[in-house]
Amino acid sequence: MSKLIRVGAAQIEPKLGDLEANRKKIKSFIEKAAKLSIDLLVFPELANSGYNFASREEAEKCAEKIEDSRTIKLVEDLSSEFNMYIVLGFNEKGEDGLYNSAVLISPDKGVLGVYRKVHLFYREKEIYTPGNSFYVFDTKIGKIGIMICFDWIFPEATRTLALKGAEIICHPANLVLPYCPKVMPWRALENRVFTITANRIGEERDLRFIGMSVICSPKAEYLAIASPNLEEIIFADINPSLARDKKITPLNDIFQDRRSDVYFS
Repeated sequence: MSKLIRVGAAQIEPKLGDLEANRKKIKSFIEKAAKLSIDLLVFPELANSGYNFASREEAEKCAEKIEDSRTIKLVEDLSSEFNMYIVLGFNEKGEDGLYNSAVLISPDKGVLGVYRKVHLFYREKEIYTPGNSFYVFDTKIGKIGIMICFDWIFPEATRTLALKGAEIICHPANLVLPYCPKVMPWRALENRVFTITANRIGEERDLRFIGMSVICSPKAEYLAIASPNLEEIIFADINPSLARDKKITPLNDIFQDRRSDVYFS
């Protein structure tokens, strides 16, 4: 059996377009997480830049290239200093467009992987280029999959990550609809994985974000729930190896019992 690890979600309120203020906040919350002995910390979607841009041009002004990002360098340094894995929602300036991304940073290797959001929500479609794949990263603390915000509403997203071996699904979010915190225990159950949804709070222009970050177990349990309106860190101690057991009963394995021959795609 794997040892217990402590996972957390940083529920913060980024400031739209203010990279420096957001870097200071990210640093502060990583330092708070270190005092809580957190091994894996997840930040909200677009934590480096804020979310509700009026146009693609506005978003591009505060997008960063991963390879020369001051935000990524800061998080890499803190990840190494505190021996902490960090998933950061990131406004990414790619070679061929803007991406709503999440970056996985490890203490010993720096940027371990990048996921670009597949399912774009609302006006994101006018700003970002969609990603085209889901990834699972093998780490010293378990197999980590990543999805972003609106991906949650598509069961295929969590199922794909689970089929690729994810034990923990990290879920940076900027939720404005009330449904996701209610559904995440069932996404965790139907795939027998742990999930960490890190939402933000506050308002930007015409959007109000609902907070309510949640950490869920493979048995559909809430392991931690945040408030709707406070900046805070929630955390839970988990054993990632429990996500390898896909049995619901001694005779039912949720993956072995799948009937892909009768499903309609």
